[in-house]
Amino acid sequence: MKRLETERLTLREFRIEDIDDFYDYAKLETVGPNAGWLPHPNKEHSVKILEMFIKNDEVWAIELKSENKVIGSIGLHHRSLLDYGMIYEVGYVLSTKYEKQGFMSEALKRVLDFCFDEMGLSKLFVGHFLENKKSERLIKKFPFKYLKDMDYESRDYGLIVSKIYMMKKNEYINWRKVI
Repeated sequence: MKRLETERLTLREFRIEDIDDFYDYAKLETVGPNAGWLPHPNKEHSVKILEMFIKNDEVWAIELKSENKVIGSIGLHHRSLLDYGMIYEVGYVLSTKYEKQGFMSEALKRVLDFCFDEMGLSKLFVGHFLENKKSERLIKKFPFKYLKDMDYESRDYGLIVSKIYMMKKNEYINWRKVI
C-alpha cells in the first residue's frame, strides 16, 4: 500500500511491530463485531491476522502522528460484488478510544482522494451492517449513494444484511469543490 498522509494521520503498511497497538483495539467488544469479526481473544490470534494484512497488502494501518500509535485500519479491497462484477470496496475500523474526533473521516477522505485522483477509479463501494449506525453516519458525510440491502458474508458471523453504497468519481469531485 502506498503511504498516505493527512494533517494528523499516516496511513501506511502494517508491520509486525504494530502488534501491541493492533491487539489493543482488535480485542475490544466495540470494534470487531461492527466489522463482522469477533474480538481477538489473544495476541497470537492478532499476529495471524496482522500477518495476513501484511501478506495481502490491502489494508493501511492508521497511525496517529501525535502518539506514534496505530489506532485503526482502513482497507481497499478488490473483489467481486454480485451484478457489479469486480469492484473496489473500502472498509475500516477504529479504536473506540479515538472515536468522535474526526480521525476516520480524515482517513477516508484521504483514501478517496487516492482512489479517484491517483488510482483513477471511476467508482468506489462501501457498506455497513444494519446495526452499525456509526459507520452509517460516516458514510453519509460523503457523497455515497445507497444502492441496496444485501446479504454479506462476514468473517465470523456468517451472512449479515448490509447496506451497500457506491460513489462515482464525478460525484466525489463535485462534492470536494463545495466542502
